[in-house]
Amino acid sequence: MTRGRAAGIAAALAGVIAIAWGASSAVQETAVDPSAVAPAPDANADNAVAAAPKAPVPAPSAPHAAPVTKATPMAERVAVLGVLNKRNGIARDISLHPGEAARIGNLVVRLRACETTAAWEPEQLTGAFVQADLRSADGSWKRIFSGWLFKESPSLNVVENPLYDVWPKSCAMRHPEMGPDTVVASSPAPVASSAKKSAPAADGAPAEAAPPADAAPSPSASSNSAT
Repeated sequence: MTRGRAAGIAAALAGVIAIAWGASSAVQETAVDPSAVAPAPDANADNAVAAAPKAPVPAPSAPHAAPVTKATPMAERVAVLGVLNKRNGIARDISLHPGEAARIGNLVVRLRACETTAAWEPEQLTGAFVQADLRSADGSWKRIFSGWLFKESPSLNVVENPLYDVWPKSCAMRHPEMGPDTVVASSPAPVASSAKKSAPAADGAPAEAAPPADAAPSPSASSNSAT
């Protein structure tokens, strides 16, 4: 009885071993070949491609402004005049185009012209041709001033009136950058050198430069002895 039981146990163990061996063989037969598997994408490579700097796009160049060849027309200039009421001490600024007028109380100020000196002038002046009319107590108008007023030199001409004072403060205008006599300076063209490189002689030493065609030949010793 003991031997039969031992034989059964041995047979069962042999069967289990056979089943386990067969399973391991099946696993080995279905194993995937490592050389056939495609490599996974490199995360660092993707980051390198994503972080690659793009070529800078050149910004469009701003168009060059055309040079100013004429001064601002008189009708397009704008002058700012200061007006002071000496009775109440109130001062105000008025902006006028040539030909326009403004009324302040009993005073009418009319601008006829305005001018400024160019930036290259030695003396800078801002002038305005002004006409001032004052209303009298009887309702009539009387011209109290007509002429040029200068901002930088108010003593050259003043509005002599006990009630009002007028003076120029600015004149908006532009001056031409070039005129008919303007010469545009340009960079000088490179001067070609008249010296020519001498060709190397047969022995490697540089050959002597040939004399000019119009140069007179130097007298030889034989010609000197002949004379």
